[in-house]
Formats: sequence, structure tokens, C-alpha cells
Amino acid sequence: MAPESATGIARPERDPRPGLSGLEPGDLEAWFAERGQPTYRARQVGDAVWGGRAAATGEARTLPAALRAEVDAAFRFDTVADTELQTADGGLTEKALHRLSDGALVESVLMHYPARSSQRERHTLCISSQAGCAVGCPFCATGELGFTRDLETAEIVDQVRHAARRLAVDGRRLTNVVFMGMGEPLLNLDRVLAAVDALNDARRFGLGARHITVSTSGVVPGMKRLTELGPQFTLAVSLHAARDALRDVLVPLNRRWPIAEVVGAARDHAKATGRRVSYEVTMIGGVNDTEVDARAMADLLRGDHAHVNLIPMNPVAHTPWTASPMDVIERFEATLREAGIATTVRRNRGQEIGAACGQLAAQRAGEPPAAAVARRRERLIVESATALRGERSHEPLPAGVGE
Repeated sequence: MAPESATGIARPERDPRPGLSGLEPGDLEAWFAERGQPTYRARQVGDAVWGGRAAATGEARTLPAALRAEVDAAFRFDTVADTELQTADGGLTEKALHRLSDGALVESVLMHYPARSSQRERHTLCISSQAGCAVGCPFCATGELGFTRDLETAEIVDQVRHAARRLAVDGRRLTNVVFMGMGEPLLNLDRVLAAVDALNDARRFGLGARHITVSTSGVVPGMKRLTELGPQFTLAVSLHAARDALRDVLVPLNRRWPIAEVVGAARDHAKATGRRVSYEVTMIGGVNDTEVDARAMADLLRGDHAHVNLIPMNPVAHTPWTASPMDVIERFEATLREAGIATTVRRNRGQEIGAACGQLAAQRAGEPPAAAVARRRERLIVESATALRGERSHEPLPAGVGE
């Protein structure tokens, strides 16, 4: 039976063919060897997959036509069935809504940063690791969608290949990839790590590990596993509050792994890898932007090898909250800087196209009933008021989180 979408409409079955970009080079060599083909055929396919311009197996012209057909029957050259593009900020922000073979929707955002006196031109892509998300952070549009499924390795990587093809048209290259789109990367860790390997491998995408950032909202077992592996990519933690009562509301899995455990795991990671941990804080007016919160965060992170990004909340339907005023964010920044914590205020990009995580997919999913929206807003008002009084949440964890 076909799975249902968020709207209750049956989606098509997922294409069972594996994606070429999710294969290890040795796997493809073995496939050709089983068919009596020389190993250089795998390199020819790899050149087409990773070369930046080909969009289909038929464009791998170094392969004989019969062999191209055989490869196409066994594998998907591209796991993305369709892509809708929107641009904003004078072309500096590109939002892509990708439709996968089973109708699941995921998003990626390509952000262009022109060269400045102290920096080269950069092209940063934010990608998704899951369709929807189980964590349910109430200020995040993806949280409104709920969880659909984990992405395959190729479905993660092909978001990058799509952006790379668009850039290649103008002779440009992707410089940074961040796993900060839809989903919790550490709840799909095996496939995320395989995707990072593909992106970092010089035989495949060839992006330096230090140009890759993997974000988590605080899945401590996954953070510990990363530390054991010792990767050189950047670890980012979606912190959002330094007090457990408030973070219980803003990041529901805090009820399973509280702040002390999350920051402790991040410290261990920084010590083991020598890499500075990045903390992301969505600034919500009157909720997590008070002087009390600023001092709590300063006390929490003082002396750590860390960097804090303060990000004004993007407008998200069905929440009662708005972004903190810029002067409030700047006071918060000053408190952290006085404590010796490196801090940056991030400016929002692409608001007119819903460039924040999950916004465009949520729009395509349709409006929930007005009564449900009203109940959600009322619940968030009550929960945040309770949290500001310092009372911990007794709500259960979202399904699929914390096992």
C-alpha cells in the first residue's frame, strides 16, 4: 500500500533503484566486474556523476549506449524527481524544493556571499537529512510538518549535486555545505556520515572536511559517536536557550538530553578534535532574549572552544512568537562577548520566499484547521510562560526521539 503524505493523499512508492551518488567507488567497480566490464567503466560513471554538469545517465557519453541503458535500469543517476526554485535577495539566495521519487518534499538553500576585502567569494548550501523532523521545535516550520522518513545517502548528496550543477553554469563552485535543513542529522547518522564521506572524498565531490558543518539539536549518543570517529568537519549545536526549563519548550528533546549533557558532549568533541563547536541560537522576542538568558548562556559557555551565532527568528506560521528586536540581540551579543565568547549576529536571508527550514514544504502541505492552529498557539503561550518561571516541562518526548 502506498504511503500517505502530510495531506492524507497517497504518495507513489519509492523507486527501489539505489542512487549512484550513494555508492562507494568500490561498489560500482564490483558491479561492472560482475558483468565482465573493466574497472575503468566505474570511473567513467563516476566522472559523469561528480563532474558537475551531467543530469542523467544518458549524458555519460563515454559509455556505450547499451551499457548506459543497463546502468540506468539498475541505478538512479539522480534521486530528485523534480525541483522548484525560488530566488530572493537580488539573486543571492536560492531556495530549492525537491520532490523525491515517493513524493516526499525536502528543501535546500543556496546562499551566495560576494567577495569582500578580507574574504573570498563563498557559495554555501544548507541541505536536509530527513523529510520532515521528529524533534518538533515550535519555532521551526519543519516541526509543523512532523516526520516523514529518513533520507537515503544519495538523496542527501543529490541536493548538493543539484546546486553544484547550477553553479557550474557560471563557472562557480560550491565552497561550503551545512547540514542545517530539514530533519535532525544525528537521528539519521549512518547515512549522514556516508554523505559526508562522499562529499569529502577527492574521488567524488572533493569538498574539504573543514568546509562541512553537521548540526544537531542535542542527540548526545550521536555526538559521542562523532567524537569517537574524530571527524574534522564542524559540529554545530542548536542550543536556543541555556536554561533547561526554557529549552524543554524550544527543543523538546532537551527533556531526554538536558543542557549539561549536550554541552558536555560538545566540550568533549572540541577537545578530541581541536575543532571549535558552533552554537546556534534563534532569538525569539520576549522568550529567550532576556538579560537573564544572556547571563545564563555566558556562564554556560565561558572558557569553551566555541562560537555562538545569534539568529533572528524567521516568521513561522502558527506560532505566537516574533523575532527579537535587533537592539535586544546586540545587547545579548555584548553580554556574551564580555564573557570572552566569540559571537556573531546572523542576518536573515530569503524571508520573502520562505527560505527558513521547512517553510516552503509546509506551504505545499496546506493549511491546518484554524482550531488546531489556535490550540497550538495557546499551548505555546502557556508553556513558554511556565518555562520563564523556571518550571520544567512534563510533556512527553515527540515520537521517534530519545529512544
